[in-house]
Amino acid sequence: MKKILIKDVVKGSIAEEMNIEAGDMLLSINGEDIIDILDYKFQIFDEEITVLIEKSDGEEWELEIEKDDNEDLGLVFEEQLIEPARRCANKCIFCFMDQLPDKVRETLIFKDDDFRLSFMTGNYVTLTNSGYKDLDRIIKYHLSPINISVHATDGDVRKMMLNNKNADRILDYITYLTEHDIEVNAQIVLCRDINDGQVLDKTIEDLSKFFPKLLCVAIVPVGLTKYRSNLYPLKPFERDSASKVIEQVEKWQKKFKKEYGSNIVYVADEFYVQAEKEIPSYEFYEDFPQLEDGIGMLAYFNKKFDDEYKKIKKCKMNKTVSIATGKSAYKFILEKSKLLEKKVEGLKINVYQIENNFFGPLITVTGLLTGGDILNQLKSKELGDTLFIAQNMLKDDENVFLDDMKLEELEKNLGIKIEVTSCDGSDFIKMILHN
Repeated sequence: MKKILIKDVVKGSIAEEMNIEAGDMLLSINGEDIIDILDYKFQIFDEEITVLIEKSDGEEWELEIEKDDNEDLGLVFEEQLIEPARRCANKCIFCFMDQLPDKVRETLIFKDDDFRLSFMTGNYVTLTNSGYKDLDRIIKYHLSPINISVHATDGDVRKMMLNNKNADRILDYITYLTEHDIEVNAQIVLCRDINDGQVLDKTIEDLSKFFPKLLCVAIVPVGLTKYRSNLYPLKPFERDSASKVIEQVEKWQKKFKKEYGSNIVYVADEFYVQAEKEIPSYEFYEDFPQLEDGIGMLAYFNKKFDDEYKKIKKCKMNKTVSIATGKSAYKFILEKSKLLEKKVEGLKINVYQIENNFFGPLITVTGLLTGGDILNQLKSKELGDTLFIAQNMLKDDENVFLDDMKLEELEKNLGIKIEVTSCDGSDFIKMILHN
């Protein structure tokens, strides 16, 4: 029987009411051994459960618990997954973590490739360290949709890109999962002259056969930092090459829209910015299946901004605020800020484009900006009453930038209140006008 250490107990929880304490051991639930978080979540789902606990003195308590469906017990374990997350078994030629400087947020250093995290946190997994036993667990617990890093369906190309001899089974795995009612989001990190062109056409065509269990294919450009010494030589996308990718994908979108009623495949906003092409409409992105992967984020922001903007009546306000943004979104945010200034007399919005000195000039997205770069480039600027930054600059559950600088530290050093906004344009307007 596997004994699982209970690190802590949530205050006010069922576990606290049952006098379970930090240092106790979880032995089983409903008579079943608990291997990882999947077993735990599955076993505690029902209204009536039996929990076997070993106290610190060795005494065993069998607890009969009545609760609401899917109500958590309030147990905190050493590891999020109960057992350690699986390490990535690949050595991808485009891996962003291999291009990091020394001082980065600690959580960035660990390279996970765990299908459980795909379901729990939205991570993408390659499935190269998984077998059919793992796929059966995905099916058993219906971990759907699962986010899969595909990159290429050509076996030789995928093995080369991931540097893993087991990387050529991806189509078999997706077939098995979709045949068992598991939905899939697919991601392609596009590398020039490697998995673009004909290889990309094959990948899109192969994946489209899984529709409607295939929900979406997201194509994102490879991210290249200035720390690529002794790594595979990769070329960045620029205006012409980004335009070719968009045109290539548009042909598939038209075909799929006609045949399936859905575009299925989308390119990241970065491609449109690099190609200097207009961002598609809000409706183009259907239900925004991969918004957090940078697919349609600008269109989503734009629509919500326009809806809120129409509600604003002309007014006066003596207020100056500032916005820190990345190069990719700078023109877009500047345009929206000018519109808001016209509607609200006396409102001044300073929009500052922050160069990514931490990762290098080829990294232009706002979400990869660091506290240090913001501080160094804004410390002598006019900031006004408040500085606004995007939520995706910070860790999901903590106000920490990628360079490990805390939000409070940046506030203190700049001497200004900082407000965090989402990618919702409505939220953007409300926060500027009411904070």
